[in-house]
Amino acid sequence: MDRFPVAVVMERRRLQSRWADEAWEAVGVVPAFGDNPAATRQLVAETDRDQYLVGGFALELFRDEADNYFLNLSSPVPKVFVMWRHEDGVAKPLVVTVSYGEAARLLDSGEQVDGVTMPREIADWVGAFVNLHYKPAPRKKIRRNDPLAQDRDRT
Repeated sequence: MDRFPVAVVMERRRLQSRWADEAWEAVGVVPAFGDNPAATRQLVAETDRDQYLVGGFALELFRDEADNYFLNLSSPVPKVFVMWRHEDGVAKPLVVTVSYGEAARLLDSGEQVDGVTMPREIADWVGAFVNLHYKPAPRKKIRRNDPLAQDRDRT
């Protein structure tokens, strides 16, 4: 198991709507090798949007998820998936992953998950893990359903 410390950039946009005042989404993930990785700080404060850097997360890689990491890296735009919940008027990230499978399981269970573009440093780190642990499934020959095959075997 490997770990890579990261921080999530969450954005709050103010809306002009009668149904909602604001919308939250994860807009980025950055490597977090700083002094206080668990701190939350405001990055942008504008009239129509705010951005916050939320630290204290670590990407973890597991051998049994190597297929999902490979699928992510081989996609046109590799993603880091952030699961977050809206609590006390603030969006709080809870899970950060690079596994397609884990992100799909979170979405299937009704959680809010945003995919953000994977930074090059993280892609290189995941790529090294995939090169070491990913083994493609062996190809299996599929026998055709041939009704005359039985007659040929008898002669």
